[in-house]
Amino acid sequence: MFPDDIQRLARRAIDAAMARGLMVATAESCTAGLVSAALTDVAGSSAVVERGFVTYSNAAKVEMLGVPATLIERYGAVSEPVARAMAEGALARSTAQVSVSVSGIAGPGGGSSDKPVGLVHFAAAGPAGLVHAERRFGDIGREAVRLASVAVALELLLDRIGA
Repeated sequence: MFPDDIQRLARRAIDAAMARGLMVATAESCTAGLVSAALTDVAGSSAVVERGFVTYSNAAKVEMLGVPATLIERYGAVSEPVARAMAEGALARSTAQVSVSVSGIAGPGGGSSDKPVGLVHFAAAGPAGLVHAERRFGDIGREAVRLASVAVALELLLDRIGA
């Protein structure tokens, strides 16, 4: 279902979480569950994948993850503060110890000069703290932006797991 590079990253994340006894949660917007799907494509993933939140709308980010509406109003859903709040919310509203969040503009529309198509914000939280990453993939097509985002999210998850 996923390209080989994503499958390898997902396997590494699952193996690392198992080795460290950590549960994982995801909080996804533009990827709409693809990070969780990649993780759960790995046999045995149920031992470490606690849950995934698909929070495509702003209301879902607020209701399901506790993202302050004022953050979304001030910075927009595709922003560092919101990605950080999503990752923190996934931990707060689950029993996981590690989380990753994704919020971006996959296209083909929806971009602006400040926030172009292909802009994606990520955050990952865990025992080692919270990190943020921003990627500007460009207008490479909706599927390509989403798959590239899954790969970055898995890399950040590995970083927070400590692999």
